[in-house]
Amino acid sequence: MKIFRIISTAAVLLVSFAYSTPVARTKRFGKGGDVIRGVNLGGLFVLEPWITPSLFEQWNGSNRKVVDEWTFCSELGAYECTRRLKQHWSTWVTETDIKTLASLGLNHVRIPIGHWAFAPDPNEPYVQGQIPYLERIIRWIGKHGLNAVIDLHGVPGSQNGFDNSGKFGAIGWQTSQQNIDRSIQAVEGIARVAANYPNIVDAVEVLNEPANWGLSVDQVIEFYKRAYTSFRKIAPSAIMIVHDAFLSPSDWHKFNVPGWDSVILDTHNYHIFVKDRLVLSREQHLQATCEDARNVRSFNTQLWTVTGEWSLASTDCAKWLNGMEKGARWDGSLPWEMNGPVYQGATCSGQNSISAWDQDTRTFFRQFAETQMDAYEAGSGWFFWNFKTEVADDWNYIKLAQNKLIPVPPTNRIYSRYSLDSDRWNIKLNSTWCHE
Repeated sequence: MKIFRIISTAAVLLVSFAYSTPVARTKRFGKGGDVIRGVNLGGLFVLEPWITPSLFEQWNGSNRKVVDEWTFCSELGAYECTRRLKQHWSTWVTETDIKTLASLGLNHVRIPIGHWAFAPDPNEPYVQGQIPYLERIIRWIGKHGLNAVIDLHGVPGSQNGFDNSGKFGAIGWQTSQQNIDRSIQAVEGIARVAANYPNIVDAVEVLNEPANWGLSVDQVIEFYKRAYTSFRKIAPSAIMIVHDAFLSPSDWHKFNVPGWDSVILDTHNYHIFVKDRLVLSREQHLQATCEDARNVRSFNTQLWTVTGEWSLASTDCAKWLNGMEKGARWDGSLPWEMNGPVYQGATCSGQNSISAWDQDTRTFFRQFAETQMDAYEAGSGWFFWNFKTEVADDWNYIKLAQNKLIPVPPTNRIYSRYSLDSDRWNIKLNSTWCHE
């Protein structure tokens, strides 16, 4: 998960998307219709301390720096790491969760997983055993009428240096050919799973969030080309998803490779990791989504685009969101460019707990959910991050929906006037905040 934009989508069709308006489809996106409405199963096969802090709590305040899955397994050793993770894999996502997601009116689930599940290396501390749990979840997804996207969330050497890549720190993915080769091996492993469940898994994302500031974008695109060739040999009817590498929308054309079929661009939209968004007022957060709508609508005419990660967070106050034992920009407890809080007296107290939110805050979050759904459906849809969390309610789709802060089903919008009744590709937003 994380930062700025991501566009990702899933579909079961073979059409050319090169430099042309999306053509009429004879098949739909999986079982769910023309628009992706889904969630991520984050924190399952790639640990993130902020999603499941209970797994990392024993090291809080310790001089042992356990900050990600790499250090988690390195500290525990293979036997104990395997024991704990198997318990986690068997309980963090249950069939009840999948059934609940279906009941909330969603149609897709995105499943992040690391390279180590498919391309292990004895020199890495990661452990294996994920695939049976992955396939069990896929079967539950199919049983309850949803479709799945499998996402390669971390690759050898780390493509972004985030804990969500499996290893926090340096960006080392492109430092060796072996890292690239093992990444292709992981793509092929995921493709084989997709090929075994063609009516459920309708797309595979071949690399999550490569960081353009630490990588050669040209080499990222070359990897995508190689992944496309390998992926197509194994899962010819599935969609391949590529991430935008955090490039600005004006650079997205670089991913529109002539000759590609059934490829989707994935962008991630968060309002809390960069100053320009974090300092916005509530009203400004709502207005900012209009720009996001214009971006995805514009590029959707070249490649299908889906916003693969977004949330309702308007602060970065979730415990350990910025890293194990790190504070927040919002209240100034994390060093950042403002050298203090977003505004005098800004506090993280109660920011991530529904029980602490007053009616004005609840109204804002409902509005924020609807305006973002409107914006991302100007493209090909969205995946919320995350399906649930242990303590951060503004990232917990199930809890938000159950508290009526997210519409159920997603089309049951109070504040939005957005409709899919007319031509989707030409529709304009017409809500309180967006007038196009």
